[in-house]
This record gives sequence, structure tokens and C-alpha cells, in this order.
Amino acid sequence: QVQLVESGGGLVQAGGSLRLSCAASGSISSINTMGWYRQAPGKQRELVATITSSGRTNKADSVKGRFTISRDNAKNTVYLQMNSLQPEDTAVYYCNADGVRVRNMLGNYRYWGQGTQVTVSS
Repeated sequence: QVQLVESGGGLVQAGGSLRLSCAASGSISSINTMGWYRQAPGKQRELVATITSSGRTNKADSVKGRFTISRDNAKNTVYLQMNSLQPEDTAVYYCNADGVRVRNMLGNYRYWGQGTQVTVSS
């Protein structure tokens, strides 16, 4: 009932910037938290940044000062502006929506996007 579609990944040189977008669609009543996670080869998926519907943000220490998360509640869309990218930022970035209330369904749900590749060359 709910789909997350990511866009904006790609290849960039160290020091460059990329902007990721993720739009949630479907029978959505509300979304509590939207965010981004990433998974590098051979590593576990880790939190990058999240933002609540009220605008409260949480970011990994490794991206503070470089990445900015924002959200358009009316569009159920979350953005990740990534500046000063470094090779260690190379990973598949996954969009996440948590605390999703779906029309005609009880409870809260969690959804993931399909992932978008970000590659930073040195």
C-alpha cells in the first residue's frame, strides 16, 4: 500500500555534493519519521539521518556538519543534502519511513525504499 521511491544517487568526486530525494506514496494517513540509512559493502546498514514530522532531526556523528536532512510533509518527501562527500560515504542509501499510518489499516508500519547508490571517488 505504500511505496518509497528514491532518486539522486550517482558518482561524485571527493568534496562534491549530491542531493537525495525520497517520495512516499500510497494510502498514507501520516508518517512519523522519515530518514536515510546506508550500507557499504561488507558492513551493516547504519543510520545516516532522520527527521520527524515536527522537524526534529537526528544525525550520525560522521555526517554532522556535512549532511542536511529536510522534509516536505505535504508531499511525504524527505531530502538529504550531502556536501563535502568523502570516499567513506560510498554506500547504498536507503530511504525509510517509520510510524506510517495507512488508511483503513490499524497500527503503524515501517517501509524501506529500494536503495540508491552513492559513489565518491578520491
